[in-house]
Amino acid sequence: MLRNRLLKICAFSLVLLLLAGCTATGAEDSTGTASSQTDTTGKYQLSESGEAIISDVNLTYLTETDDNYRVFYEIFVGSFSDSDGDGIGDLRGIINRMDYLNDGDPTSGLSLGVEGIWLTPIFKSPSYHKYDVADYYEIDPDFGTMEDLQELIDLCHERGVKIIIDLPINHTSSQNTMFTSFVLAHRNGDTTDPYYDYYSYYSAGETAPAGKTFSQITGTTDYYECNFSGDMPELNFDNEAVRQEVLDIAEYYLDMGIDGFRFDAAKYIYYGDNAQSAEFWVWYMEELKAINPDIYAVAEVWDSDSITDIYYPALNCFNFTTSQSSGLIAETAKAGDVNRYTAYVEDYVNSILALNDTAMMLPFIANHDTDRAAGFLTVASGQMKMAANLYILNTGSPFIYYGEEIGLRGSRGGASTDANRRLAMLWGDGDTVADPEGTTYDSSNQVDSSVAEQLGAGDQLYNYYKRLIMIRQANPEIARGEYHALSLDDKMGGFTATWQGSTVCVLHNTTTRTITVDLSELGDFTYIADYIGLSDVTLEGTTLTVGAQTSVILR
Repeated sequence: MLRNRLLKICAFSLVLLLLAGCTATGAEDSTGTASSQTDTTGKYQLSESGEAIISDVNLTYLTETDDNYRVFYEIFVGSFSDSDGDGIGDLRGIINRMDYLNDGDPTSGLSLGVEGIWLTPIFKSPSYHKYDVADYYEIDPDFGTMEDLQELIDLCHERGVKIIIDLPINHTSSQNTMFTSFVLAHRNGDTTDPYYDYYSYYSAGETAPAGKTFSQITGTTDYYECNFSGDMPELNFDNEAVRQEVLDIAEYYLDMGIDGFRFDAAKYIYYGDNAQSAEFWVWYMEELKAINPDIYAVAEVWDSDSITDIYYPALNCFNFTTSQSSGLIAETAKAGDVNRYTAYVEDYVNSILALNDTAMMLPFIANHDTDRAAGFLTVASGQMKMAANLYILNTGSPFIYYGEEIGLRGSRGGASTDANRRLAMLWGDGDTVADPEGTTYDSSNQVDSSVAEQLGAGDQLYNYYKRLIMIRQANPEIARGEYHALSLDDKMGGFTATWQGSTVCVLHNTTTRTITVDLSELGDFTYIADYIGLSDVTLEGTTLTVGAQTSVILR
């Protein structure tokens, strides 16, 4: 491929510079961009449009992503980008923003550079969030058409981006024809109807299953299970026809070219029974892998590691231990002990690999069900940037929540609505996407800059994220390598990662102090491949000096 040849030429040129014996030195501004460099890195430049081009990342070891170790970007579809002026985000809006997400050139620095996209549910649904599906084979009219989805899939694949969709199968909408057929069968007392047992239920005179919620089927003495809402009846996965139904749905989208799925409420397939729910996922994933052996699948099991471990033999799970305001990432980003974080990561990765030799960590700091990170990790303090370093320069496949890269805010506050966590993306270019219905968030608390305002400003969070993702891509060992935590002093910590015979060392200084390290105690690391943060990094002999709130990659 021409692209591969260009990357090799770029790499060869940079290797020649490295062989000249250059060492990274110099001060760094708040973007992490070196203002005076003598190695292979350069400076920010501006394109004609004023958008920052990142040309200062050492691309010597850049490889094209052809596996599942990717930086994913979660898009809450209705709040992302509106293409038709109705105020609701849609698939065409995402298509129009692909140059923002990934322009197909990993060396350009003109796009955010994400390698995967997760779309929240796009199926026909009566709600704004679409987690209650009325028809799995129809795109919600607010979001577009099946043709739009196919165009987006093809565009993603042209640019080396994987696309997964949220597939909520634990429950459906009460407006789904499967449920209306189930209700009709019960009203008629027709136990021979194939839909009679499609949903979980019990009848009067029977003991109601403990710990579950039920609603009466109008006109009958039967009660259907609905633990989330009366409008979200729960399917009966003891019924083989139901299992085949959800398998057919997934196969339909895999045949279209969808690369995989995020499975909502995965531990509730059998409510309150993790072992039985996990058995379902083992069966389901075996069936899906027979269709697409390279399927990318992730389960939402919002629980402790001891519970997610039950599901890891089947598929990867999001890591909730490190996420949100109380998680290890936020704790560490606030000048916490990096050693505690990296020790946890090593133990966690070893644990899940023992359960599944293809397992990987899926870290994040916020998503559509949590308060946004910029509310508990402020940008001005540098905490937001350090949190990004900790989870993006990390093993596995990290997930960025749309708008995180510009410091978008949103939280429940005193309101009992998740709409406040799913606010409109701030493009600043006339995009008409609006906040979702039910929003009560005080707009005066929102970030005061947009994508348009951050594009050409090198010290903005957006450009920081771009550079961070590029650094991760340029050092493929970070995501894929065998992970070993290091034990250091002064709260500074890090890890080594070895992949295909190559080892990198990643160190994080989350404190507000400058810290020095004797590299001779860490291994055979002789030069700085890259660094990013709020300060500078220098190497004199074996003495590495890392400024406050800065991370460095060593080779």
